[in-house]
Amino acid sequence: MATLHFRVATADDVALIHPLVESAYRGEESKLGWTTEAHLISGVRIDTAGLLAKVTDPDGAVLIATCPDDSTSQNIPETRPVIACCEVVRRTPQVAYFGMFAVSPRRQGSGIGRQVLASAEDYCLQTWGTEKLEMTVISSRQELIGWYQRRGYEVTGETRPFPFEELAKLNSVPLTDDLRFEVLEKDLTAASAGETGGKGSGISTPIGEVGKGGAAALVAADSTPRV
Repeated sequence: MATLHFRVATADDVALIHPLVESAYRGEESKLGWTTEAHLISGVRIDTAGLLAKVTDPDGAVLIATCPDDSTSQNIPETRPVIACCEVVRRTPQVAYFGMFAVSPRRQGSGIGRQVLASAEDYCLQTWGTEKLEMTVISSRQELIGWYQRRGYEVTGETRPFPFEELAKLNSVPLTDDLRFEVLEKDLTAASAGETGGKGSGISTPIGEVGKGGAAALVAADSTPRV
């Protein structure tokens, strides 16, 4: 199990994050993992302008994960390859949104996804005091919805329309008309209370201590070999 370092992305990281996100969702490389959307949508997932907007959003953060054990890193945090990322956005004082979850297809199935999700939850709790974290998942991705349910998320029964107009702006093409989102959410305060005195999330340094644009490395470890 790899030990990951997490930090909040800056504008300088966009060129590192963009190919990761594309490889996790679209194109032939994405088919090496199980999070691919290549069978549902053709084209890009996000452009660099859209990614920069997320990185610089004052009500959000893009968290990136690197592996200090990577032989190409030379043990310099800023030069380590980005192997996973996610976006969190403060929607209201009580509710945050989790999205743009990407793990390198070649690194999936090794527990990295669990670490990223736990780090995002800790960030929202410690930075914003968020009570709930919500996400949207394409409704046909039942295996992905099941993965989140095993992480404590509940299907709310709410559905939201798929942003076909955003696809058109990126010159991306839906391969099916049956695209819509299921809304999932998790009560972070209940989860945090349940971990008190017991097994925690595996975050050894609070990610909330890294401010927007901070570059301090945070360490996470998860002993369960899951995506």
